Amino acid sequence: MRGLKCPVPVARTRKAVRKLPSGANIRVECTDPLADIDIPHMVSSDGHKLLDKGVAEDVRWYLIRLK
Repeated sequence: MRGLKCPVPVARTRKAVRKLPSGANIRVECTDPLADIDIPHMVSSDGHKLLDKGVAEDVRWYLIRLK
């Protein structure tokens, strides 16, 4: 999701999640600062679990366990 602006990272993450089995983990990397609001909100809204998050060299990452 690097280089993409809101709401594209959330939309593409949701699309990717649909292809994965329940209980899988996915790591999402974004450069859009608004992802700090959007990704955790999507995770909560969709019933997934945010396992960890961080920032490295202006890239925000999120480790998500799917419901």
